Amino acid sequence: MLASHAPPSFINTFKLFRSHSPYPRVVSLVSATRFLSVGNHRITARTVTSMAEANSIDGHSSPDHVTGSWSSVPELRLRSHRFTVPLDYSIDPHASPKISIFAREVVTAGKEDQPLPYLLFLQGGPGFECPRPTESSGWIHKACKEFRLILMDQRGTGLSTPLTVSSMSQFKSAEDLADYFKHFRADNIVNDAEFIRVRLVPDAGPWTVLGQSYGGFCAVTYLSFAPQGLKQVLLTGGIPSIKNGCTADTVYRVCFEQIILQNEKYYKRYPQDIEIVQEVVNYLAASEGGGVLLPSGGILTPRGLQTLGLSCLGSSAGFERLHYMFEGVWDPVIVPGSPKRISYYFLNTFEKSLAFDTNPLYALLHESIYCQGASSRWSANRIRSEDEGKFDAINAAKEGRPVLFTGEMIFPWMFDEIHALRKFKDAAHILAEKQDWLPLYDTDVLNNNKVPVAAAVYYEDMFVNFKLAMETSHQIAGIRLWITNEYMHSGLRDGGGKVFEHLMGMLNGKKPLF
Repeated sequence: MLASHAPPSFINTFKLFRSHSPYPRVVSLVSATRFLSVGNHRITARTVTSMAEANSIDGHSSPDHVTGSWSSVPELRLRSHRFTVPLDYSIDPHASPKISIFAREVVTAGKEDQPLPYLLFLQGGPGFECPRPTESSGWIHKACKEFRLILMDQRGTGLSTPLTVSSMSQFKSAEDLADYFKHFRADNIVNDAEFIRVRLVPDAGPWTVLGQSYGGFCAVTYLSFAPQGLKQVLLTGGIPSIKNGCTADTVYRVCFEQIILQNEKYYKRYPQDIEIVQEVVNYLAASEGGGVLLPSGGILTPRGLQTLGLSCLGSSAGFERLHYMFEGVWDPVIVPGSPKRISYYFLNTFEKSLAFDTNPLYALLHESIYCQGASSRWSANRIRSEDEGKFDAINAAKEGRPVLFTGEMIFPWMFDEIHALRKFKDAAHILAEKQDWLPLYDTDVLNNNKVPVAAAVYYEDMFVNFKLAMETSHQIAGIRLWITNEYMHSGLRDGGGKVFEHLMGMLNGKKPLF
């Protein structure tokens, strides 16, 4: 694959453009009752209320939409919106249980009453809430110069009926919990977005969507099933594999290749860490029970240590964070004769880096985001075993080889070793074997797409593979690609507004086609 064999001199960015007929702007209104379908699969059915009862500018509230008052952070004005939506859009909305969806409206101070176009931001994940602005900076600063920004907490996250370690404990059985989870994928995130759009945007007009990482996956689902709600789409590190069945095996096979490269780069930058990591692995393996207790009550094992790659190998400054962690891995021996111990600092930082105690939805739903009519069957765990022991931490340490960290993968043993996940082990196994996942993409619709789309594709992306993103891009008519290795997967956050500005320039004519 190209991502594995590019020469070191490949450092400049370049653009690709798939030419189709000029973009029309889709402005048709949503009909009173819409049925979203793929082939013979009926995905959702819901009633969309009239825009007569919705207008964000005048702060209107209704039984299913409550608007908060304005508040301020430096250079920005913010207010909350809470929507009562069906848990299950496929049945009569009156019969479905209800959940709450939270969205935060953000504008530049002084522009509260201006008729600005709307921009919906879809956060990466799955299972993570939108950012909480504390000032006008980065891409949010750029976006608010011309948009009314909507930060929607996807269902189950943040303030949108959050599925937390404590709230999920209300379910009486693993079967009930797993059945509830089927409503929390991209198809229903799009349904929530549409529910909000027709109540928030004047005249139920289309809006611009910005999707980061998994948020980009959701945006492609949006393009598949509700393109009439979209004015234009921006994708940042978020072009999914869209083949039928479960694409997880394909995704993980190519992602392991990039993960090995990231490990090689890390150890080239910090060669002294090879021996330190080996020492830690040997210490853990020799400990009683094969690991040491974590502050939360979980256990840190050699294979658990390897999961640090998830938060440290694929984002800006991640190498540095990982290195600094291992700088402080050992407690000092203050009293002569005291045994060597891993420091509380390291153990605590390890747990915080995973965030499963605050965002367990990520672990439970992660592989399902690749499933359409097929089960994942713990794909990452199976594909890892194909790599001839390359990721066997204990053997690597014994043989003097660098211990390889893993990437964005969830393994079944995590539900034994991570305290926050233990009580959800049975539900996780049910979800891993679930086969009847509904479709997330419609290739025919994407092939005939008329919505302007611009995407940042990161050449060395560890999370969303470059090769697979390119394959999918050929299925989305009219998409414009900005391919770059200037940024990692976190480019939208790290670029200080440059990535957002570049993509907008590609769509508004400020960036040449060739």
